[in-house]
Amino acid sequence: MVERQSPLDVAPIELAPLEPELRTGSHGDFEHGIDVILSETRPGSILQLAAWPGQEKNLISGIRAVTGIALPDGAGAGSTNGARSAFGFAPGKFTVVDEAEGLASAFASAVTPDIGTVTDLSHGRTAIRIAGPKAEWVLAKFFAIDFALPAFPIGAGRSTTHHDVFAQIQRTGADQFDIYVFRSFARSFWKALCHASEEVGYEVQ
Repeated sequence: MVERQSPLDVAPIELAPLEPELRTGSHGDFEHGIDVILSETRPGSILQLAAWPGQEKNLISGIRAVTGIALPDGAGAGSTNGARSAFGFAPGKFTVVDEAEGLASAFASAVTPDIGTVTDLSHGRTAIRIAGPKAEWVLAKFFAIDFALPAFPIGAGRSTTHHDVFAQIQRTGADQFDIYVFRSFARSFWKALCHASEEVGYEVQ
């Protein structure tokens, strides 16, 4: 006798937030070259760390102990080594990203309750990377930020919004930026980013 499987017994297929809109290949006006490359990086861990008043330096020390990243003190300052990145986005608040999963548990002993809090946002954020010689130009369409290298050095981060879409941006290369947005807004933001890149020619990887 063959047992019928109820639809409730079938595990739902979870699509990545950008899956329906992420179309690899070249797009827009790319006849004369590709000036922007867009991709979803999908890091394993995205954390927000916040220090209690007076505990900022202890939190920074904890971040260094766990990740090996030495952070300058101050909002906006940051650093990246490729696999891991960290930056301050407000006084005493930091975003820490790792390609591997499980980073939150590694902070259990380094950031104790008397120092601050650790919040795992891995399932609540989508990471989008924009790179290429026109990356600054495209981002300037969205955000009133000086993206020039002297004003926005490698490793530094900014917290801002675009039409109520909260975004955290870190420069991870000379012409490369990683953008973290709420997963619920990721698809619409991605479509807007693609549209803004059309006139310079872009490639989705």
